[in-house]
Amino acid sequence: MSEPNDVRTIVREKYGAIAGGEPAGAAGCCGDACGCGDVLAEIGYSTSEAAAVPAASNLGLGCGNPLAHAAAQPGETVLDLGSGAGIDCFLAARAVGAGGRVIGVDMTPAMIDRARAAAAQGGYGNVEFRLGEIEHLPVADASVDLVISNCVINLSPEKRQVFREALRVLRPGGRLVVSDLVWIRPMPESIRGRVDALVGCVAGASLEEEYLALMRGAGFESVEVLEETRYTVGLEGLARNEAERQAFDSVRSVKVRGWKPA
Repeated sequence: MSEPNDVRTIVREKYGAIAGGEPAGAAGCCGDACGCGDVLAEIGYSTSEAAAVPAASNLGLGCGNPLAHAAAQPGETVLDLGSGAGIDCFLAARAVGAGGRVIGVDMTPAMIDRARAAAAQGGYGNVEFRLGEIEHLPVADASVDLVISNCVINLSPEKRQVFREALRVLRPGGRLVVSDLVWIRPMPESIRGRVDALVGCVAGASLEEEYLALMRGAGFESVEVLEETRYTVGLEGLARNEAERQAFDSVRSVKVRGWKPA
């Protein structure tokens, strides 16, 4: 599972199955609560936000609400890295209005199909979904005001490249706001190589200080943690023993912002 292409294949297959209707179980960032509105409330979405999105876009995945910290403005162009079934794209569409634009990029064809169908059914004329990898974005240079992502970058085997690509597509002075999982202490080796822990968003997660360093190294300025909370959703089902259960106490959901130099 150490090769980047192997990791992508595993993630694509697992999340493709979820997009097709298979319960997430432990194989998703919100564990066995897939599709449940209570999960959205637990990770930071309001009742009105949960009610506003197409039902098909809510797969119960994610570890936070990046838009709560993004201050998306009317007329802006927003890019969602690993957009899944589109929940954050549809919320961003409300914020940017008819004069704005939202682009979702996901490498899983079944997710793209599901999101496009929801967009068509809901009449979202300012949202589009593109098939692609977040390490190689199908987006033009300096064409985006805001990049968001929700519990996806931890899944990438090339996080530095993800942040470089985010910087490339942002306009000068643009911002990146992500919700993701990190460790505050090193994870046990027994967790690191497990497929279920990878697609459960913890085996590929970085140490918090390493994550922030990768953003700064890619060229982002004023990188800061806006919110940090202990994360437990779905992790109980991943723990195989008491030692791993205790180790998961070191997992945190962080909301991080960085700026492209103006």
